[in-house]
Amino acid sequence: MSDRITAADPLSATPAASGAVTPSTTPHVDAGDAGYRKDLKSRHINMIAIGGAIGTGLFLGAGGRMASAGPSLFIAYAVCGLFAFFVVRALGELVLYRPSSGAFVSYAREFMGEKGAYTAGWLYFLNWSTTAVADITAAATYAHFWSMFSDVPQWILALIALAVVLAANLISVKYFGEMEFWFAIIKVAALVAFMVVGIFLVVTSHDVGGHTPGLANITDNGGIFPNGMMPMLLLIQGVVFAYASVELCGVAAGETENPEKIMPKAINSIMWRVGLFYVGSVVLLALILPYTAYSGDQSPFVTVFDKLGIPGAAGVMNLVVLTAALSSLNSGLYSTGRILRSMSLAGSAPKFTGVMNKGGVPYGGILLTAGFGVAGVVLNARMPEEAFELVLNFASIGIIGTWAMIMVCSLLFVRRADEGKLVRPGYRLPWAPYTQIVTLIFLGSVLVLMWMDGGVGRTTVNCLPLIAAALVGGWFLVRGRVRATQADRRD
Repeated sequence: MSDRITAADPLSATPAASGAVTPSTTPHVDAGDAGYRKDLKSRHINMIAIGGAIGTGLFLGAGGRMASAGPSLFIAYAVCGLFAFFVVRALGELVLYRPSSGAFVSYAREFMGEKGAYTAGWLYFLNWSTTAVADITAAATYAHFWSMFSDVPQWILALIALAVVLAANLISVKYFGEMEFWFAIIKVAALVAFMVVGIFLVVTSHDVGGHTPGLANITDNGGIFPNGMMPMLLLIQGVVFAYASVELCGVAAGETENPEKIMPKAINSIMWRVGLFYVGSVVLLALILPYTAYSGDQSPFVTVFDKLGIPGAAGVMNLVVLTAALSSLNSGLYSTGRILRSMSLAGSAPKFTGVMNKGGVPYGGILLTAGFGVAGVVLNARMPEEAFELVLNFASIGIIGTWAMIMVCSLLFVRRADEGKLVRPGYRLPWAPYTQIVTLIFLGSVLVLMWMDGGVGRTTVNCLPLIAAALVGGWFLVRGRVRATQADRRD
């Protein structure tokens, strides 16, 4: 029996009886889409798109990266942001073709068969299960900024962060949407406030901790590439992590009314937000202080307000970056719950991950991801200093794999459209199929850069054969259930 749903399957497109190729009039149906409530509004989707593009990678990761690569960090953010936009634009076209809470896993099932859906789903789970560890680690690190928490072990703070977000995520999608809406509002307001203050400091040359903001902080400290171009290139895999949640709005589309009206506007806005918030804020950071003033131990935004000496400003900004970490954790629990349910009902994930509660929340998958978060609590207890860097690299592998699967699905989708088997929506990824090919080449180059970086990055890349072996072994364990599920659907 084939692992792919055949053309005779009533759930898939069927050619015309005459033999002529005609566009499909019977769209693919994903069993995992049943039972969800369409409670996400336009404002939720728009702010989820913003929140997905602004997260821990900017608020926490930018400090250490700035210290390593200098002002050239803005180039890395701009390049990775462009490819992140291509990925989410490709996903947006698929969403307009057929909204699904299974998102790219559902599209992989339609265009690549169950093996593709299985691979896409578990790579995404690798991404978010490790990102959850990074997020609770970041939250615990931020909490230590305040003296009242300085004596509390990092692992206890990480456990509290996980428990709070998990409880809220299990109630209903409406609560998730509201949490993300306000989390995003806080993040955007903070970045806007920082940029207003930063521009004021640069224009007025106001003293900041003994430094005068301006171009001299760049030109007098080695220029844009103070340590050469290689450090900037080697940091790209970490910068990719900063954009890890951009695909979230594609998952959320399955729980909103009128996605064809909401999604294009939300996705198109990601590009200018990347330019404004990521590239703009990094340029301001470089102008305000020399790159040597920043470190990986503190958010760069906190560093600036700390040196300004404004009472309470650093504490407020630290609260904001704590919010960013909790927002990312919230998003990870939400999205993996939906992805795992789509896989479970196809037979490629544990049966309990397909279970829903009365609020329409697939709590089984959410609890599985949270379980890995608990493993992260143990990691924080055993090696608090290395926890963030270690999981960051494995999360990057999951992100690269997920983005690659989205672009492959997009390629196959465009090919079927060119063959006349389906119709592409008016909202399209520009310059296809070249955009997908260039993006796949870029993602492959990120793996090469991770290996060249040595240390944890090289170890992570060297683990790819183990990850591949685990995926192959897992497929042999679930393929019988997958085939049985397919047979039940045809019956």
